[in-house]
Amino acid sequence: QVQLVESGGGLVQAGGSLRLSCAASGRTFSRYHDMAWFRQAPGKEREFVASINWSGIYTYYSDSVKGRFTISRDTDKNIMYIQMSNLKPEDTAVYYCAVGGSTSSNPNQYQYWGQGTQVTVSS
Repeated sequence: QVQLVESGGGLVQAGGSLRLSCAASGRTFSRYHDMAWFRQAPGKEREFVASINWSGIYTYYSDSVKGRFTISRDTDKNIMYIQMSNLKPEDTAVYYCAVGGSTSSNPNQYQYWGQGTQVTVSS
C-alpha cells in the first residue's frame, strides 16, 4: 500500500503564493514511482496540474499553470512539492497528489491518491 498526505493548502489573495507538500509512505512506495498533482473544483472534473518523473529531471505542466507553478520532489524524504505563484481565483480547487507508473496527464494512470488539500484564492 501507499499512503499520501497533502499539506499546505489554505486561503490566499489573488497574486499570492502557496507551497503544497505531499508526503509518501508505505510498503509498496518506491522512489522510482512517478508523481503528479491534480485538482478538482466544485462541479468540475479532476484536472491535471503537473507531474514529475521518479528522478525529478522531467516535469510537465498544464497550460493553465505553466510559468506560475513549479513541481519538485525530494527523493530521499519521499516528499513532492508544488510551488504556486501568482495565484488566480480560477486556481481555487482541492489539490490531490497521485502516484503511478507514468507522468501522464490522465488520472486513470495513477494508482494511489491522497485525500486532498483545499486551496482557495480570493479576488
